[in-house]
Parts: sequence; structure tokens; C-alpha cells
Amino acid sequence: MKTFKGVDGVPVGFGPSAVTIGKFDGVHQGHRAVIGRLRSIADADGVKAVVVTFDRNPLALLAPEKCPEALVSVRQKLELLATTGVDATVLLAFDRALAAVPAEEFVERVLVNALHATSVLVGSDFRYGARGAGDVRLLAELGERFGFTVEVVDDVRPEGERRVSSTWIRELLAEGDVRHAAELLGHTPTVSGMVVHGAARGRELGFPTANLTPESEGLIPADGVYAGWLTDAGTRYPAAISVGNNPTFEGVPKKQVEAYVLDREIDLYDHVVDVEFVDRIRGMVAFTNIDDLIDRIRDDVERVRVILDP
Repeated sequence: MKTFKGVDGVPVGFGPSAVTIGKFDGVHQGHRAVIGRLRSIADADGVKAVVVTFDRNPLALLAPEKCPEALVSVRQKLELLATTGVDATVLLAFDRALAAVPAEEFVERVLVNALHATSVLVGSDFRYGARGAGDVRLLAELGERFGFTVEVVDDVRPEGERRVSSTWIRELLAEGDVRHAAELLGHTPTVSGMVVHGAARGRELGFPTANLTPESEGLIPADGVYAGWLTDAGTRYPAAISVGNNPTFEGVPKKQVEAYVLDREIDLYDHVVDVEFVDRIRGMVAFTNIDDLIDRIRDDVERVRVILDP
């Protein structure tokens, strides 16, 4: 997949293209259904399949108090989009200048002049242009003028009435239900970050952990203990993962992610690793003595083994 930063990053003469536009936070099953349809149209018409997305949620600029936390970082989003089979992604910086572009000018500048769109796929609630003035009806009218078709893609509703959305997935992660979240995402919830030095309590207890920097990428699930994987430089290791402020000890930062790699000790300091959350084992518990804590950790590790290697 090629990544073009901004409209000016699209090479002259690129296209023609089938295009879809959106935030694509999480690149979940709903997004993948749109991209699957996009890929089909692009293949049938012999054109490029292109995603247009943004470097932040527009609400981060327009109404920061209403902006939800992102499921994935921009880097993670681009990596996930690269797995979908699209030919290119155009990453637009959502700044004041872009927010002020009128709807018709946005279509002409991005879809027509830069990407030479022949087809545009959007959701029924798609809005664009200054103050969100553009809608699907206007897009269809502009398509007739500029020579592209517009297709509204149905929502994905795998469990009945509720459509797959980033909001639903955030709710599941807030509950610690990473297994259900993974079903809606189509991939395992993952946090990426550099391994930093901690208080070494895990090592003292016999379970040395890789502690991720608080500035990690990806939405961290609810406090608790999870079965999952740690990936370092392409090698994937089974891991027991703790999330939270560790109520047994004082001074642990909130939302600390610690991963104990099963059955081996690896020097991961200063490495950037991925931590995947497969299933939640339990919530956080405060222990009155260290022996009880160690017994519980041993039990957690055995449960991780069962989950990851059934």
C-alpha cells in the first residue's frame, strides 16, 4: 500500500480510482466491509482502490470535549489499512484550513483533481466540507457533474440491530471484553509502546514483566489480568498481561501495562513491542500478603496457557 500525506502528496496523474472516505478508527469489520466492496469495484473497473482518511478525529479540532479516545494511533491505522488490500491511502491533516474548505471544493480538490475518482463509497451518515454541510445527496449531484458514481454502503450488523462502530468497541474495551471487541474489529486489540524500567516488583515475585511506557499507542482495555501475546521484532510470545494501578502496591501509575512472557526471560528494555489482548481472566484485586499474590499469579499464568494453547 502506498501512503500519500495530503492531497499534494498524490502524484500527478495518479488514478483513476475507486475511493472511500472516513475516520477508519480501529479499521473494524464495518470498515472492512466497505473496503471489500471498494476492492471489488476497483478490480471490476480496472482502477485503484483508495482510502482517504485523517490524521485525527475531526472532533479533536472542532469539539475536543466531545472527542472520544482513539482506538488506534495513526501509525497503527495505516498498518491495519495496509492489510486490507487497498492500493493507496491518502492521509489528510485535519487542521483549521481543511475544516474551512467548502463541501464542493473538498470534492473537487480531493476526489476529482487528485484521485480522478470514478466511484465513491460512503456510509449513509457521511458528512464533509465546512461545518459538515456536504451530505450524500450533494455528493451524488457532484458525481453527476464530475463523472463519478456514488454508492452508499450498508452498515454491518452481525448481532442484530446494532451496527459495528468504534463507539461499541470502545464500550467493550472499557468493560474489559477484549474477546468480543476482537470479533467486531476483525483483529486483536493491541497496544504498542516502548518497554521501560519499572519498580522490578514482578522480578522480585518471580514473574519479571515488560512495562510499557505510559505514552503507548492504542486504547488500553479495563484494569485487570489478560491472556495475550507480546511481539518483539517479529517474534510472538505468549504472555500474561496486567493492566491497572496494581492495588497491592502504592506508586504504580494508572493504566500501567505489564506483560509477563511465559517460561522465558528476555531483555526487552528500550524495545518497541506490541501487546495483544486475547481474553480477560479477572479484574484487579488487592492482596493482603505477598504469598497470596504469588499464588494468584501462578494461577493466572496457568489460565493463560489454557486460553492460548487449548
